[in-house]
Amino acid sequence: MSESVLHSILSHQRSAIPYVHSIVGLKSGFVEAKEILTRFVDEAGTLRAVGELLEDATLAPESKVMLDLHCLNTVFTTLAETPITDHLIFVNVSPDTLDHPEFWKRIQPWLWDLTIPPHRIVLEITEACSGLDLEQMSRIAKRLRDLEFRIAVDDLGSGVASLAHMARLAPDFIKVDRSLVSGVHRRPYQAALLNALAVFAERMGVGYIAEGIETLDELQAVVDADVPWGQGFIFGKPRPLALATAFPRQ
Repeated sequence: MSESVLHSILSHQRSAIPYVHSIVGLKSGFVEAKEILTRFVDEAGTLRAVGELLEDATLAPESKVMLDLHCLNTVFTTLAETPITDHLIFVNVSPDTLDHPEFWKRIQPWLWDLTIPPHRIVLEITEACSGLDLEQMSRIAKRLRDLEFRIAVDDLGSGVASLAHMARLAPDFIKVDRSLVSGVHRRPYQAALLNALAVFAERMGVGYIAEGIETLDELQAVVDADVPWGQGFIFGKPRPLALATAFPRQ
């Protein structure tokens, strides 16, 4: 099933649709950044996240890279055509895609067509399902910074190796995984860890975002832990990128 859906997306029989999700300053209540997510409609007519396909272990790594490149092309093309406010734009990309020569062949044309400077784009990188070691990732991070991109480590807390991953990449932003946010108001160890990362982020001058905030109790606990930025359904669900300018500022 996944293989047929992937093929239908790559052959343009099924659209990859860019959606946007707000990242909110927890003290100000204002939208500070927007993350671009890619969706598709499955055989049952249900809107699904492309990330589900990228995490499917039954799909070949090369197929996943081609899917990721297709989605990146959709995102960059839409960004070039859609008026965007002065927010930072977060875009997901897998390490294996960043290590593929096709990415580096396409990235410059994408940048030429953009109406915003590269330093306003934050590439979210996760180590999940990647065969790359930390030295390879460090070299890739340098190449991205040479193009003036900013870098975020995504899903921090989802794996033991993620702290080493973060330290080696020296990111501009860290995004804490939903697993550290879920039920944090009932779990003092999680709250203490979120706060410890807030101290680290402030000391290092790193942007710090808690993902997956869904309830008022979780939101209050994240605020109490001094996390500066938050993201999650508590602030609203993702909306089509074509409606990005309709997002309220507050």
